[in-house]
Amino acid sequence: MRHQPRRDSRGILDPHRLLRRVRLRRCLPAAALLPYVEHYWLVDWRLTEPFVQRVVPHPAVNVVFARHDDAPETAEITGVGLRLLSITLAGSGQVCGVQFRPGGFRPYWRRSVAELTGRRQPLTTGPGAADPTGAGAPPRAAVGGAVCEGTDDERCAALDAFLTAWAPEPDPVADEVIALVEKIRADRNILRVSDFARRHDSSVRRLQRLFLEYVGVGPKWVIRRYRLQEAIEQAAGGPQDWAALASDLGYSDQAHLVREFTAATGVSPAAYARSLG
Repeated sequence: MRHQPRRDSRGILDPHRLLRRVRLRRCLPAAALLPYVEHYWLVDWRLTEPFVQRVVPHPAVNVVFARHDDAPETAEITGVGLRLLSITLAGSGQVCGVQFRPGGFRPYWRRSVAELTGRRQPLTTGPGAADPTGAGAPPRAAVGGAVCEGTDDERCAALDAFLTAWAPEPDPVADEVIALVEKIRADRNILRVSDFARRHDSSVRRLQRLFLEYVGVGPKWVIRRYRLQEAIEQAAGGPQDWAALASDLGYSDQAHLVREFTAATGVSPAAYARSLG
């Protein structure tokens, strides 16, 4: 089990530009929540002009609490994003997000996570209010007030309280899927779903069904997304031997890497590397 939150910038386009304009921190949840939650992410900003950040989403569900200027705090569930995400920040604000492990939201949601893929859904439960998730989400009052207020420790404690009140349903299949996705993320030699299925004494069809139900996307999409995010992170380090990088990450050739990179980010890997120079 990881004892430190991830420190990489995978999925964030031009991460140094982001960190010059906002405060971004990652924190671990309470120990009981670690099987389901990757990390909490906290963002604060005070800007004199609008700022646009682009993100290539992870295969993960997020629950996001946000406050902009003096407006009331909002909360929403965001499913796995299939396309480049563009976020505009202006004025001042705070965000407190929960990034679940791929597969880790299913015990909370209690039905197919594919229903959320590509969608954002308000989380507006409260005393006497109907639960819009249908999954038994607790009233917002369970956090003891606004999530985005106070110190980092206080914000994380509020998120811990919210998720603890929203008790996950024990599910050994979720544990299996979470472990499978972690193997894909950690082992760049996993390139084909058929090979991965044989390695784990499973069928391709079963893996596809499990991943759609628990992650929200298929195993092939997860493999390609993690390899693409690694390519983006490598490109952020400057010009590369693109043919060698393509081979290393399992693309059929350099042109294949360029096509997928460009389709996901809007620019070629070489142009992206130059833009950060």
